[in-house]
Amino acid sequence: MTRVDFHSKVPDKLLYACRLIRKARTADMKVVVYLQDLQQLSDFDQALWTFSEHDFIPHVVASDALAAQTPVILSCDASENLPHHQVLINLSTQTPDHFARFERMFEIVSTDEHDLAAGRGRYKHYQTRGYALTHFVADNS
Repeated sequence: MTRVDFHSKVPDKLLYACRLIRKARTADMKVVVYLQDLQQLSDFDQALWTFSEHDFIPHVVASDALAAQTPVILSCDASENLPHHQVLINLSTQTPDHFARFERMFEIVSTDEHDLAAGRGRYKHYQTRGYALTHFVADNS
């Protein structure tokens, strides 16, 4: 069963996810990032290139021919065939249809009221289905 970790009140979801991916890659894990839409996907792609001048995180969109060989996959289409099922990072406000295929999922929730409300709804969704949940509140100091 998928382990679900909520990280809430995150001031910058994209930067936070970049750092989380860097940590996962240090542990040699493969990651899929589920994004809200093409604009957020584009913004996150740019963030992966610029968040650190010392780190390179190889990544492609799920439809890319090199997706199976690339450790980080970006997707905003729930119907896409995904090559990895270790870690899923959800940056959207929706519950990913395919989350149960993954060993572990991180739900990243910002300080925005709409995002917080959507995050609470997703938390209840997983909780009522018996998923193991953990919750971390970002330290914004």
